[in-house]
Amino acid sequence: MKLKELCLGLLLPALPAIVSAQASAAVDADANAPATNSYSLFHPKPAGALRELSPDRPDKTDSPYTIDAGDLQIEMDFANYTLAKSDGITTKTWNLAPFNLRLGLLDNLEMQLAYDYYIHVHTEGGSGPITQSGFGDLTTRLKINLWGNDGGTTAFGLFPYIKFPTNTDHLGNNAVEGGLGLPLTLKLPGDFDLSLETAISCLHDEADSNDHADFVNSASLDHGIIGKLSGYLEFFSDHSLESHSGWVATVDTGLEYMVTDNIQIDCGCNFGVTRAADDFNPFTGITIRF
Repeated sequence: MKLKELCLGLLLPALPAIVSAQASAAVDADANAPATNSYSLFHPKPAGALRELSPDRPDKTDSPYTIDAGDLQIEMDFANYTLAKSDGITTKTWNLAPFNLRLGLLDNLEMQLAYDYYIHVHTEGGSGPITQSGFGDLTTRLKINLWGNDGGTTAFGLFPYIKFPTNTDHLGNNAVEGGLGLPLTLKLPGDFDLSLETAISCLHDEADSNDHADFVNSASLDHGIIGKLSGYLEFFSDHSLESHSGWVATVDTGLEYMVTDNIQIDCGCNFGVTRAADDFNPFTGITIRF
């Protein structure tokens, strides 16, 4: 049995049990939450009833909150830069305007299209300098909020996703890959927000035609600083079961500023703390709700 079939065999039977158990546990947490109406893409929520803007950026930990039904939201980097040094090889990567387009389908369901727009990679060392430039891969995602969208101290969701190989100039593999994320947010005393996420993916091996499982875990702590400015501190871990792969871990930090109720700008930097991780990755970006 291939790993993809094994992953699906493990995940799909477990989903109803996960949903049932988590929904039962959430009854008390959402007892005081306001009731919601049956809004949809073709019956949008009124502007005066919209929830607070809740981007899935700038940290790596996804939010369990969906955007409102009928809303369109774009989240993008203006640019981000990555420096990686390993075994005498230095790789510098620029990614210009990668974006995530989010569309609210129901009041607890949204669709996302994430695209690595333009990528420029320069590698020095080894066999000599190599430069690659072109477009990246397309990822389609669904976000399903199980509870907490409209109130309560916790929120939980499901986040299935599939990546399609649309890259040029060998800036990715030629495999369809996918996985499932489980994001959870807790509202803590002192106006702290703690976001946690566990994700399992089925990825293609670099060296052969086999597949392997990949496990991601992250935790992000967010707090207001002054006025409309807030900041976060995050720990991110990526453990691959592919042979000879290393543990990737980063410590990430950044700032977010609410320009209006519908626009947020941000900046941050991710710092590698293990040998397999990139050295650092600064970025700046924006979220706009239409």
